[in-house]
Amino acid sequence: MTGSLPGRRIALALLLAAQAPGADAQEATALASVAATREQVMREVSFDGVLEAINQSTVAAQTSGRVEEIAFDVGDYVEQGEVILRLSATEQQARLSAAQAAVTEARARYAEAELNHKRTKEIFDRALVAKSALDAAAANLESARARVAAAEAGAREAREGTTYTEVRAPYSGYVVRRHIEIGEIATVGAPLMTGLSLEHLRAEVEVPQTYISALREHRRARIVLPDGQALDAADLRLPPNADPATHTFRVLVTLPAGDHGVFPGTLVKVTFASGEEERVLVPAAAVVQRSEVTGVYVLDDQARVSFRYVRVGTPMPDAQIPVLAGLAAGERVALDPIAAGIRYKQQALPEPAQAP
Repeated sequence: MTGSLPGRRIALALLLAAQAPGADAQEATALASVAATREQVMREVSFDGVLEAINQSTVAAQTSGRVEEIAFDVGDYVEQGEVILRLSATEQQARLSAAQAAVTEARARYAEAELNHKRTKEIFDRALVAKSALDAAAANLESARARVAAAEAGAREAREGTTYTEVRAPYSGYVVRRHIEIGEIATVGAPLMTGLSLEHLRAEVEVPQTYISALREHRRARIVLPDGQALDAADLRLPPNADPATHTFRVLVTLPAGDHGVFPGTLVKVTFASGEEERVLVPAAAVVQRSEVTGVYVLDDQARVSFRYVRVGTPMPDAQIPVLAGLAAGERVALDPIAAGIRYKQQALPEPAQAP
């Protein structure tokens, strides 16, 4: 190794001084960024809403019988058409057997009446009986045919009654309440189970009368879920009258079909279109949420990073967020807040001391 120790220190310090600014600039310029834009967007007003299930019903017994099996309990998920409860079918099977026997008898009587009518007509054609005898045979044949139809209808009804002993789910959903226990007697109309579907939800919103005209004009709404996801409303129901006590309109906003990870009773934000306005927009990925603080990392002309507090509005459907205050159009924001945060902290670190 050659050279004195002070000389090597000076050379190393000069090398670091020459390389450090270039490395910093390269790292800063490598940050992906985008310019905030000012665009014409829909002006919105927001209100709190509470989710409720569109499909929520109580299944009742359509026949009487003792409860023999309960296949699901509260909190269980049930597919549409699955058997949720079974009743004893002894009485229903007995009725079906009796109805089937009546069909057999009616068909036998019909065959007998048909044969008698045929014979009577042959005799009448040879002028050996009066016309009244042929008319009576024809009437008996029609009566027998009607009895067959009535017996077959009774058999269909009895057969349908046996299917009522297996209570099936009218739609896919969750059991929220059970009204009967195994061994109890269910009567016609008695409630058995209550269920609801999470695939079809809507938000109930109390809207002040001041805003109802704008809502009727634009008829557009979005539901902002607790996790920040915004969904365009599939349907919007505006009542024709206000509540006389609160002077608000009970508006129903339907969510798109599907499981969105929310449940009835959940509090959500519902935004309604009320006009148009210009807003500064940035990508949702650029916005940082730290506890109660919302901000973005801004890059200046020298590619230096600064953290800017901003006030934002409701996220737009295209993953853009309107900035209400704290940022001007044209300023560049970092698309990777993590990398920008690292760079921001590095800028705040003191420079290493130069060796003597």
